Amino acid sequence: MVVVNESERESMRPHADMEMMLKGYGLTTAEFLYHLPDHPRLLQSFIWQQYDIAPDFPELFRFIDFWNEKLEGPLHSVTYTHCHLVASSEWRNVTGEVVLH
Repeated sequence: MVVVNESERESMRPHADMEMMLKGYGLTTAEFLYHLPDHPRLLQSFIWQQYDIAPDFPELFRFIDFWNEKLEGPLHSVTYTHCHLVASSEWRNVTGEVVLH
């Protein structure tokens, strides 16, 4: 078992994010409006963000399923936006650099 402390985890995170973006993931942000369990006429907002793959959005639908099964506040609506930050065709591995004066 490998134990990773918090500072090592933070230093590893940018590499994992870049790897996910190169695999086709993009940042998905969703706003959930839901009815308060004690006051069903009142709506509250919840913001969710995760890397996900468009147009199927498996992570978003997994979270919606979790919400419906485990949480008490029934959903009113979900609005989302997706931004594909880096495409594999936009990224190149540079192995050297030539500097001319």
